[in-house]
Amino acid sequence: MLGVVSSPRRLRGSIRVPGDKSISHRALILNAIADGPSRITGLSAGADVASTLGCLRALGVAADPDGVRGRGFGGLREASGPLDCGNSGTTMRLLAGLLSGRPFESTLVGDESLSARPMERIVEPLRRMGAHAEVTPLRVGGRPLNGAVRDGFPVASAQVKSALILAGLQADGITRIIEVKPTRSHTEEMLLEMGANVRIRQGEIEVERSEGLRPLEVDVPGDISAAAFWVVAAACHPDARIDLPGVGLHRSRTAILDLVSAERSRVGLVASTQGRLPAWDWDPAWVPSLIDELPVLAVAATQREGTTTITGAAELRVKESDRIAAMASGLRALGADITELADGWAINGPTRLRGCRVESFADHRIAMALAVAGLIADGTTEIEGSECVAISYPGFWGDLQSLG
Repeated sequence: MLGVVSSPRRLRGSIRVPGDKSISHRALILNAIADGPSRITGLSAGADVASTLGCLRALGVAADPDGVRGRGFGGLREASGPLDCGNSGTTMRLLAGLLSGRPFESTLVGDESLSARPMERIVEPLRRMGAHAEVTPLRVGGRPLNGAVRDGFPVASAQVKSALILAGLQADGITRIIEVKPTRSHTEEMLLEMGANVRIRQGEIEVERSEGLRPLEVDVPGDISAAAFWVVAAACHPDARIDLPGVGLHRSRTAILDLVSAERSRVGLVASTQGRLPAWDWDPAWVPSLIDELPVLAVAATQREGTTTITGAAELRVKESDRIAAMASGLRALGADITELADGWAINGPTRLRGCRVESFADHRIAMALAVAGLIADGTTEIEGSECVAISYPGFWGDLQSLG
């Protein structure tokens, strides 16, 4: 599918972005191990969350977009075949932690992109807890677990942290996770509300075996990572105002708003034109809080005065695509002055972008970031493989059209 974008005279409209993908995955997985039914509203309709739903059903859990009938840890059943995680790294990594403590072995597989992503970062700490865990394909389970200390991660990752928390809930002894760089804290905070033996201190989480988790009703807020595309589009366009009601503003997710301002209101965000602003004085410590927003921030950097050097983002090399190379290729084709670095980009601005045909590399965030570039470029921008946005934001192209 070819996505076609041109720059309208003005951007106006109200967009309700999909439910937060990170929270949606966790609402399903955590309620699957609770005792009893839960209600969920606002669940993400993207393909990634559908993969989590499918895996939970294969494990014997009654789950749908409106809620989950939790079975507790003991109620999970061995799947009849490999668990298909599709394109979802969150599904694969969180379920690896959850299933590592079950008395049966599970195999987790995914599409070509997910199969190429690094899973040793999950397997190695699970093995330290006594788990049977191997890669290619990812297999876990069949042995009891013991608590362990994890002092930092080679790459700051909320997915790895969450996997170890889920394993720690089933382990003998205390599992202590020390974060040098803070990451999204949805898992541990939701588990606290469910009555789990979880203690949260500054930079440290302790987990002990937990039985009888309370079901948690979850009203999933709008995904700020999805809203980021419209925030950047409005900021860079010469005449824009976009209302974004219902967006979640959890403290671990709002770093994007510190870099690209949007008015925060009681009901959500209002994004509007910002005019010429200076290049960012980049701090690599921001990366864990911005990892999903970095592709569209690269677009924003093309319109700022001076050189923005985004570093510390080598993790982008092993996402759904090599996002560093993909954005450098796409923005360079559009006329940006961008240099690809080992762990990011150096981007000189402001640059007048010119529409052309670019490649999404089957990566939803690349497709959407390049669509935002098309909204501020002269002429027409064509994005190959644009259907991949359905992974996280099925209604993206309709929302984009509504603004113009």
